[in-house]
Amino acid sequence: MYNIKLGWEIILKELACPKATQDLELNTKNRDAAVKAEHIQYGPLNLEDEDYWERYAKRWNTTADVAKQSNCSNCIAFDISPRMDKCMPLTTDEDGRLGYCWMHHFKCHSARTCYTWAKGGPIDDDKTSKENQMRGEQ
Repeated sequence: MYNIKLGWEIILKELACPKATQDLELNTKNRDAAVKAEHIQYGPLNLEDEDYWERYAKRWNTTADVAKQSNCSNCIAFDISPRMDKCMPLTTDEDGRLGYCWMHHFKCHSARTCYTWAKGGPIDDDKTSKENQMRGEQ
């Protein structure tokens, strides 16, 4: 009996949208924590904020122009898979699109970035998206 129940829990978790995509309060809490955390610094709020990009560039020992190319849109944790698109209230705007950050568990924008950016993204297939979700979420 236990194994059957556990199997269904795994299937349901695999198919469900991440909690933060459906719970505005949780999403805001997680995003705000990422903005404030010294080791994350998600941003910038205004994409034209050159001070943010200069700080970000200094962190990576590069220029602001180069740093702007390392953003959520090409981060390994940024999920824009078809299944994740269905979890989003909106998907695109003139500056980019929304996706889900598996590192920090909130809806993030493709044109922004953070200090924990990692090369290799985005996640654009359902299989990889589900694998990330099965690793655990907050």
